[in-house]
Amino acid sequence: MEFLSWKVEDGVAIITIARPPANALSRGIITEVNEVLDAVENDDAVRVLVLHGEGRFFSAGADIKEFTEVESGEEFTKLASNGQQVFERVESFSKPVIAAIHGAALGGGLELAMSCHLRFVTESAKLGLPELQLGLIPGFGGTQRLPRYVGVAKAAEMMFTSEPISGTEAVQWGLANRAYSDEVLLEETLKTAKKIAKKSPIALKAAIQTLQFAKPASFYEGMEAEAKSFGTVFITEDAKEGIQAFIEKREPVFTGK
Repeated sequence: MEFLSWKVEDGVAIITIARPPANALSRGIITEVNEVLDAVENDDAVRVLVLHGEGRFFSAGADIKEFTEVESGEEFTKLASNGQQVFERVESFSKPVIAAIHGAALGGGLELAMSCHLRFVTESAKLGLPELQLGLIPGFGGTQRLPRYVGVAKAAEMMFTSEPISGTEAVQWGLANRAYSDEVLLEETLKTAKKIAKKSPIALKAAIQTLQFAKPASFYEGMEAEAKSFGTVFITEDAKEGIQAFIEKREPVFTGK
């Protein structure tokens, strides 16, 4: 694998995202997440998965430069749908998946983290969905998962302003389970993971399956609408301006066209 590496320790698969400098969520990373799930799904030595980022960040967003290679709204909708399918597989996976978040989980990075069953964060980590700053919207399930955790009003604030919240705030709002200092995040996450790994895998699988029923049918309708809107918004002048402004490191000027 090019971007992910993993090892097994006491029943826990420790998966590391390594795509410096920001671990930007490329199509390649999403593909490799799916490949890791394939590899561990029927491996009895793996009971729990822990996902974390190497370097300064968990994942500081989607790969914006990759967006410039997409030529049509239809292709952008397909890109969103593919990402949604992988993240839905993470959320419904038969083994618990835990995200250990340091530095930042932004945009697609947060969408990946939100598809995990548990999220442990550093107190100073930044979590947000800043896509509107680019003239885009979240496309990998963010519009549906974020309000489930923090409520509609807080989700609207986070998306409309593009401002992230801290790891400490994420725990207060229900987006994360626990916050730790940078030094002990992975250690404490692995303690919990290894505790869970001692549970019956049959019971864990059943618990995960039944938790999926907490998602109403409208969740899946919203996902489909999000993917379509992702493509519709992408072909606007505002999206072109937002992406170009990001690349040029300047403030975008949106015209509503």
